[in-house]
Amino acid sequence: MTAENRSFSDICRALAAKRWTAFLLLLCGGVLTGLTLIFPKLGLFEWLTLVPTALFLLVRASDEKVRLRTLYGYGFFFFMFFYLTVFHWFINLYPLDFIAGMTKGAALSVVLLGWWGLSLFQALQGALVFVLGGAVLRSRICRRFPLLSPFAFAGLWAIYEWWQTVGWFGVPWGRLPIGQSAYVVGLQTASLFGSYFVTFLLVAVNGLVAYVILERAALRVGCATLAAVLVFQYGVGSILYFTTSRDKGEPIAVAAAQGNISSHEKWNFSLTMKTREVYAQYTAEAAQNGAKIVVWPETALPHTLVPDGSHWDFVSELAREHNVTILVGAFHDVEWDVDEDDEDWEEIDDWEEDLSYNAVFCFLPDGTAIETVYAKRHLVPFGEYVPMRELVETVAPALSELTLSSDELAAGEGGQLFELEEGTVGTLICFDSIYEELTLESVREGAELICLSTNDSWFTDSAALYMHNAQAQLRAVETGRYVVRSANTGISTVIAPTGAVIDELEPLVGGIVEAEVYARDSLTLYTRIGNLFVYLLMAAFVSLGVWETVGCVKKRKMARVSP
Repeated sequence: MTAENRSFSDICRALAAKRWTAFLLLLCGGVLTGLTLIFPKLGLFEWLTLVPTALFLLVRASDEKVRLRTLYGYGFFFFMFFYLTVFHWFINLYPLDFIAGMTKGAALSVVLLGWWGLSLFQALQGALVFVLGGAVLRSRICRRFPLLSPFAFAGLWAIYEWWQTVGWFGVPWGRLPIGQSAYVVGLQTASLFGSYFVTFLLVAVNGLVAYVILERAALRVGCATLAAVLVFQYGVGSILYFTTSRDKGEPIAVAAAQGNISSHEKWNFSLTMKTREVYAQYTAEAAQNGAKIVVWPETALPHTLVPDGSHWDFVSELAREHNVTILVGAFHDVEWDVDEDDEDWEEIDDWEEDLSYNAVFCFLPDGTAIETVYAKRHLVPFGEYVPMRELVETVAPALSELTLSSDELAAGEGGQLFELEEGTVGTLICFDSIYEELTLESVREGAELICLSTNDSWFTDSAALYMHNAQAQLRAVETGRYVVRSANTGISTVIAPTGAVIDELEPLVGGIVEAEVYARDSLTLYTRIGNLFVYLLMAAFVSLGVWETVGCVKKRKMARVSP
């Protein structure tokens, strides 16, 4: 028995040590982990899919004979295949027929550039995790206490996921907790320390399994640590899952309308009356069923809403007729109030007289609209604006033409909450939902219910729809809020604070999803402390770096004075 186990360990070490079999391990780890994000029902396997990668890291990354730049190459290879798997849904965007003047050849180029280009861009950043992992695994503390190695790499991965939310260049689409969205008990600890904590535990468990395989002498302590992590994750998760379900106050009947109007049809303004008829029908149906709040998708009316305009009057009359509150996605134009007597205004060389926002308006049951208008805070690069436009126009002109309107949109600021009789509503629009800081901001400002309007119609019925909805599940767990999600062509859902989907409408059909939700004013621990867990990880690694540097300096000084 002992000989067989030792033989298996030796085989695994040999696989990780050889160049080509090492690439095979990384390929398996990247693709299999990516598949769990695409198919969350396979999510339980995510606790094991990174074991091949962890085997490689524990053997090769800790070997000082392997250069750090070589580790960067290995890391790039791993993350490239991980992201090619995660972002495969770009194929479903073809032929980009919702963009005027887009030829099939240009569409193919844009889709391939988006798929491979975004994967490449993300992999170039992700590869640094392997480099830093190598440096940490070779540190004195990891050599002295090798059981820390899996946790060290897990910490680096968690920091990397957080880093993807910083600036326009990061796209936190491939978060590991998405793979757990079908098993929400395993997501509950996100309400304590955030989804990055779930990422940390996922990677750590995979690393611990690899550690147990390689270090047979440490079988007991390794297995005990592994069991402790899983018991904590699912034990605490179970407690949180069942206690979070306790709601107070009066239930609120809500509905999300899914018009099933594709982007190709949506931007055809000759079909405006059809759009109106569809949403009028679903709003009437929701009201008849008792809904008090009806949420429409992102830019459900792809027009600028202005008081006394025809679209404004249409929604106003609809709200009054059915005695419901309607949250409608549309555009909002704001004129700058420039005081030309201010001697400083002429020095501003990049201002525009008008700003256009992707927005959500709130119409009350009496037909009036709340003065507050929510404007999308995190715009989609190359969809709603072009970052570094001059450079992009020179290098990749086709990408500079991807904005849906001739003018770029402006980003909103703040939660811009809607104060309703039923409670305080915070709003998100599409891309906002994958950045946890925006939901945190809304809840900290007083949001008791989150309404999310999105347009995922260009994804057709691909896995991207479900991955995007899984992000909303994470936001629900983190903040302890119900989320009402309305999508143009699906999927529309109502999500409980536990992340469980209460009601769902499949893609590419029209209809409504309905449920009773509650306005919740309690704050989760994560809402209070935010990403403190990530900041503590960063502080720990900085401290480790300082400690290692000081140790190296002392060692060199001792070497000089020694005879």
